[in-house]
Amino acid sequence: MIKKSSEKRILIFNVNWLGDVLFSSAAIRNIRRNYPEAYLACVIPSRCYSILKDNPHLDEVIIFDEKDRHKGVLSKLNFISLLRSKKFDTVFLLHRSFTRALICRLAGIPERIGHYTKKRAFLLTKKIMPPKRDSLHRIDYYLDVIEKAGLRIEDRFLDFFFSLEDEKHVEDFLSRNSVAKDDFIVALNPGGNWLPKRWVLDYWASLADKLISELGLKVVITGSVSDAKLAGSIKEKMLQAPIIACGSLNIKQLGALAKRADLFITADTGPLHIANAVGCKNIIAIFGPTSKEITGPYPSGNVVILQKDVGCKLPCYELKCVNNRCMQAVTPDDVLAEVKKIRKS
Repeated sequence: MIKKSSEKRILIFNVNWLGDVLFSSAAIRNIRRNYPEAYLACVIPSRCYSILKDNPHLDEVIIFDEKDRHKGVLSKLNFISLLRSKKFDTVFLLHRSFTRALICRLAGIPERIGHYTKKRAFLLTKKIMPPKRDSLHRIDYYLDVIEKAGLRIEDRFLDFFFSLEDEKHVEDFLSRNSVAKDDFIVALNPGGNWLPKRWVLDYWASLADKLISELGLKVVITGSVSDAKLAGSIKEKMLQAPIIACGSLNIKQLGALAKRADLFITADTGPLHIANAVGCKNIIAIFGPTSKEITGPYPSGNVVILQKDVGCKLPCYELKCVNNRCMQAVTPDDVLAEVKKIRKS
């Protein structure tokens, strides 16, 4: 007998990286629309928890840290026991991992839906033939799992939620740093977990100086505590004084800052998609080794993507690239020219 929507318990086993979890938010929302009364939970690593915290489409967020707290066999068995106790009926495996499929099988989840791979095919009850590699935008890649499973897809935008308290924290932070209500705020996001996607440090310093001295804009350098050293290095190379937000704002407050800012400048990294998800007025995205067709911001009506052809195949996954020429090809003057266009519009 098919369970009623209100009786169904559905699990989403998500992916591992901040940007990808953001891309998966469209799949989460569309699953919820197909099962409005079901209990819906999602498994993510702790580093991505803030991306889904307070997401109204989820009833529960479950942490699974395969390389940390759940690294050992005993901890994995305890996690399996936890999932078994929650009596899920269905799991959508957005991650192509064998381990995750095995965990769900051992947890006794009857319906296991995910992209087919030879190694884990026997663990899936509904095998979704995956699209050709890099043939779909990441949003559509995750939607592909649920659409081919028979669910209705209504839209494909991202979700990111923050609170009024987060907005107030940002306003207080800006006020303490002498930013007035009518100041034009430019947020610069120089960090990123993948080094080849980062823009040149000297370029950030040069651009920030020009934004302040030539255009009279307020420049805020964003990032986590781990980006404080990078922000400090940029500031040391500058003649002007930017505002450093690294360590002062958490990821939810970064979203609130992006919503408040007039312009957000970044490479292809998670905060780009946070800024886009919250409706930042203007975004300039500097792309190098990645493809905007695969990991670009969507929707893109408020986004200018700067990327130059340097003869490399895209996307490029050469993590040990010796010259990073694709990122060097986009200059501070290229970005400044786009900023001036935005200011005139």
